Amino acid sequence: MIGKANTCGLIWDFAISDSLSGTQQWVLSTMQSHGQELVTMLWRILGNEQDACDAYQDTLLKLAHYEGGQKPEHVKAYIFRSASNVAISMLRRRAIERKSLSEVNVANNIKSPANELNSRYLQENLRCGIAKLPGHLRSVLTLHDLAELSYAQVGKILGITKATARVYRCKAIQLLAVWMNRKEQKNGS
Repeated sequence: MIGKANTCGLIWDFAISDSLSGTQQWVLSTMQSHGQELVTMLWRILGNEQDACDAYQDTLLKLAHYEGGQKPEHVKAYIFRSASNVAISMLRRRAIERKSLSEVNVANNIKSPANELNSRYLQENLRCGIAKLPGHLRSVLTLHDLAELSYAQVGKILGITKATARVYRCKAIQLLAVWMNRKEQKNGS
């Protein structure tokens, strides 16, 4: 996570360093000095690297445009409050989108024999795919997704690092997607 925080912060800091006027260099220095902490906080709130980087960018823009480019009196408090507000807004938007999508899905998912057969078929294919995974990938996927354990807990149980558990899960999902797509293409043709 700290590597991601550094990466996210450096990407935006590098991208704007040339575009800031001399009077706004304080924006860049502020984001450089507090960027890692800020991205770490955003990562914890949002749980997603892309969303954390988006919120970091929005915070940077808010800071740069604060009262016509003036520096806030308590700049650290301002950026952390702005970042948390941006993150909360993102979470609210995501919840509203999920709610509207679930309402649409409920209307579309009226139980029918065809839908039920298709669902059972997909579940069976997924079970077969999980069974075909190498043991280390299957263990991580099962513990994280089915037992709903964190990557740290999975790593502790399996004797691997949290980062390795995350990589193994990603690889397992990729393999399952490839296998499921192949089966779908075979059945579709």
